[in-house]
Amino acid sequence: MGRGWGRRAAIRAAALTGAAAFALSGCTGQGDTVDPGGAASPAAPGQAGPAAGPLGNADGTAPGLAALTADADRAQARAVIDQLRTAGRGAKTGYSRDEYGPAWTDKVDGVPLSRNGCGTRDDILKRDGTAVAFKSGSKCVVNTMTLADPYTGKEIAFTKSEATAVQIDHVVALSASWQMGAARWSEDKRTQLANDPLNLLAVDGPTNNGKGDSTPASWLPPNKPIRCAYAVRYAQVSLKYDLPVTDADKAAMLQQCA
Repeated sequence: MGRGWGRRAAIRAAALTGAAAFALSGCTGQGDTVDPGGAASPAAPGQAGPAAGPLGNADGTAPGLAALTADADRAQARAVIDQLRTAGRGAKTGYSRDEYGPAWTDKVDGVPLSRNGCGTRDDILKRDGTAVAFKSGSKCVVNTMTLADPYTGKEIAFTKSEATAVQIDHVVALSASWQMGAARWSEDKRTQLANDPLNLLAVDGPTNNGKGDSTPASWLPPNKPIRCAYAVRYAQVSLKYDLPVTDADKAAMLQQCA
C-alpha cells in the first residue's frame, strides 16, 4: 500500500500543480480544482530572509512562510482552502509517535529532501535558516543560524547548545492527522507525512509547544499577518494527503484569508 500510495500521491500532486490557474477577477465554479502553487509572495512584514509564500511553494522546498497580502493572492488562497472536504474528528485511541516511523528519518521515499544523508530536522533548519554554519566535520548538523520565525515575526539566533529555542512544527499535527484518518493508513504513508517538507516549518520553540496538536479552529500563529499563509499551507498538506478537516477548521481557515 505504501508504494502504491506514493505513486497515487505523485499523480495527485502533478494534477494539482498543473491545474488551471484561478481566475483572479471572480470565483471558480463548483467542482473546479484550483492550483495550490502559483507565484511566490513577498516576505511577511517584519520578516527578514528569503521566505516564500505558500502559493509558489507547493512542494515545500522553498524556505519559510511569507504572508499573503494581495487581494488576488488571498482570493486564490480561499479557493485552495475551499477544496478541502470536511469530516468529524475521530478518537485519539491508538495514537503513538512511533506509528509515524523513526523521528526525522532520512530513509523515507516519496518526499523531497529525503535520502540525502541528512536527517529531516537538519534539512528543515538548513532550508529555513540564514547564515547557517554546520558542526565541524558535518555537512548536515546545523550548529548556528538565524531564523526569521513566521509564527511570531521575530528573529531568533539559533545555537545547537540551545536547540529547543527552534523547533520543527508539523503544520498538520501528527496526532490530529491520526484523528482525521491517518490511523487507517500504512506506516509508509504516515512516515511520509511526518517527514514531508510541505508539512514542516522551523519556528519558535515555546510557540510551537503552545500549539501542541491543535488545528486551525483552536490555534493560529500569534503573528496575525501570516495567518492566511498558514491556513493555505495547512490546506496544501491536507489536500496532498487527502485528509479532511472539521467544519470549524475550514471556516476558521477561510476567515483568515477573507
